[in-house]
Amino acid sequence: MERPSWAPADVDLDQPSVARVYDYYLGGSHNFAADRAFAEQILKVMPVVAALARSNRAFLRRAVTTLADQGVRQFLDLGSGIPTVGNVHELVPDGKVVYVDHDPVAVAHSRAILADVPGTAVVAADLRSPAEVLAAPQVRGLLDFTQPIAFLLVAVLHFVPDEQDPAGIVRGYADAGVPGSHVVLSHAGLDRPLTPAEDAAWEMYRRSPTPLILRTRAEVAKLLGDLTVLEPGVVATHDWRPVPGAETAPEGDAFGCAAVARKD
Repeated sequence: MERPSWAPADVDLDQPSVARVYDYYLGGSHNFAADRAFAEQILKVMPVVAALARSNRAFLRRAVTTLADQGVRQFLDLGSGIPTVGNVHELVPDGKVVYVDHDPVAVAHSRAILADVPGTAVVAADLRSPAEVLAAPQVRGLLDFTQPIAFLLVAVLHFVPDEQDPAGIVRGYADAGVPGSHVVLSHAGLDRPLTPAEDAAWEMYRRSPTPLILRTRAEVAKLLGDLTVLEPGVVATHDWRPVPGAETAPEGDAFGCAAVARKD
């Protein structure tokens, strides 16, 4: 296939990418045939996945807006993926936002979009290494660590297995923030056994280059450690401070949960 101008030369177009599959679910255009084929396989057995992706995106918007209303003006978006409409810097135009991802297409496209946008930066790094991310010159050059920062971990920690210590990753970022900093988290999971069709969908992710780990709400709550979880707690993604009349809960929204927690 012909390589799009925005795709780096070293990207394997035949290997599906989590960031590009997510972009496809959201209706984006920065994905390849391999990504679309993988996504369509998932959607055949579990059509609700696309709605869940949109629900996650809506949660991100609500959480960022809520924190901005409380005076937070600095955001570190970890595993940010490919920019789409309603990104963090668009929600908080007077804020400072650093986008972090390790997918080369996500990074390249982010840099192209944000090249002339003040108050933004893009870092090519793995969110699983907080020390590396926090030491990046773009992070230290743009964010003021004497002021509150919101660390966004939206729809990413379900790709981090227990042996890679997801709770330690959350702690690594939270420890770097001053009191008044927040962690914004959403995660795939279920508090009941999977049906055969659901298990077939997750099995595709388990066999993919980036396996997906389902966790219960109690397990997700433990990832937040001793941070203070804001109301309404760890809830179904759509149930986190929904905007009346603005959205409808997608069928099967209980497949994901979300929370926002504050460092006191």
